[in-house]
Amino acid sequence: MRYSKEFKLKCVELYNKQGRYPKTPDNISTESFHRMVREWVRTAESCGFEALEHKPQNRKWTPEEKLELIQVVLNGCPCQSVAIENGINSGMLYRWVRRYRLYGYESLVSKPGRKPKESTLERKHVPADLTESEREELIRLRAETARMRTEIAAIKKEIALREEQGKARLKAKKQRSLKNSTKKDTN
Repeated sequence: MRYSKEFKLKCVELYNKQGRYPKTPDNISTESFHRMVREWVRTAESCGFEALEHKPQNRKWTPEEKLELIQVVLNGCPCQSVAIENGINSGMLYRWVRRYRLYGYESLVSKPGRKPKESTLERKHVPADLTESEREELIRLRAETARMRTEIAAIKKEIALREEQGKARLKAKKQRSLKNSTKKDTN
């Protein structure tokens, strides 16, 4: 949820002057809103009230700029305070530092966009050449699968036949009981 600069200023002033939080907006937990207000207060104290304005979205950071911020963090400055001072998300800075530690400077260079996922229909399956033993096993497995399918079909037919016979027996039994009950009524 995006908050206006005026709303942020009111929250910061209320927190600084009276030591209390404003009313929590709907659709957000009280705990996360209070955490957000405390972050706005720290941002305003370290960078001024102008830092509470909305930043341009999707800013492209050069690898050199990223490296400068990473060096500050690696020299012992807390990651969150570096992020607040520079007006970026602390999670993004954590990611940069972690990637730099694992993969070095090359991980800071932006790669062109993500490759789109191929749909399962578009994937081309190129079968590998089979060896003679693999061919024999494939033939054996196909024959076994065909045999099992015929067995399953026969079992299903047998089950269906038994169900039909059972239904026929029940029907005959009902008819006999109806005949017997009508004979008793007439006597």
